[in-house]
Amino acid sequence: MIKKMFIIFGRDFLSSRRDALAIYIIVVPLILAVVIALFAPGLNDTTVNIAMLESDNALHIEYIEQYAKVEVFKNIEEVERRVNKRDEMAGIIPLGDGYEIILQGNEAELIEMYAVMLNSFYDLRLTKEETTATMISFGRTVPPLKAKLTNMLISMTIMLSGMLIAISIVEEKNDDTINAVNVTPISQMGFIIGKSLLGSSVAMISIIGAIFITGFYNVNWVMIVVIGFCSMILSLVIGFLQGINSEDFMEAAAGVKMLMLPIAGSIAGYELLSDKWQWTMYWSPFYWAYKANDLILAQTADWPTILLCTGLVVLSSAIVFILFLPRIRKGLS
Repeated sequence: MIKKMFIIFGRDFLSSRRDALAIYIIVVPLILAVVIALFAPGLNDTTVNIAMLESDNALHIEYIEQYAKVEVFKNIEEVERRVNKRDEMAGIIPLGDGYEIILQGNEAELIEMYAVMLNSFYDLRLTKEETTATMISFGRTVPPLKAKLTNMLISMTIMLSGMLIAISIVEEKNDDTINAVNVTPISQMGFIIGKSLLGSSVAMISIIGAIFITGFYNVNWVMIVVIGFCSMILSLVIGFLQGINSEDFMEAAAGVKMLMLPIAGSIAGYELLSDKWQWTMYWSPFYWAYKANDLILAQTADWPTILLCTGLVVLSSAIVFILFLPRIRKGLS
């Protein structure tokens, strides 16, 4: 039985290589991961940018670099050219015994104040140890925006795995081979599992690749794999249903895209609802999957919490699978 399942997997894999949409589904999460890695800010990234001269005092440049992102240029013309670009950038250049602040004129007031005060603090030789402010840490060790975007990418990848299943089923229908399942040695359940292997494998490879690309090397990989496989159950069920009920690839893909509504709603509920209203999202397996991945990426997850989230994902997905199993069997008959 297992050998026959992998034969189905091999056939789907060869078919997917000829299908541009399937290749797109495989590649696009990795491309988005590269975009997140390049453009999502790090934990300690500042939004204040300062342009300075190479000829400036090295101690001055080093001081400013502690509190802002510094770009160094060879001459004043290059500093002015950089400041005049579309983003917000302030220039600090030596002028006589002091310094001159160069601004384009449309920067936020905060940028100007920050540049002036930062340079004044340097003149006074002030350090953060001399401040009367108290530093409080909330224990964040992972860039929050990057973690959120990566988690959303994982959810999208799970949805795409269902689309891959739907496309595969539609191809079987177009080739008029789906009815042959009833006269082969493999059972319908074995066929369902075999057809799910490609979507599951592609999704897990994409998820693991995306996490590596975005720089989350130190996460608990066992937790990631466990919650990833469990999260795909519902997506695979929807993929089978859409594939059986669709006449062409585009119709199947459009149907699976409807999964984005509960996925997006679950993410919005987790991120935006206050604690007292979180219970309104407990029905969604995508909510529990997103919560588990959020804890894993933040490196604050523990096994009891992950097992609770996984159990709820499996339970809610299994209920949907049992409810629609007769419809899937009928479509395969």
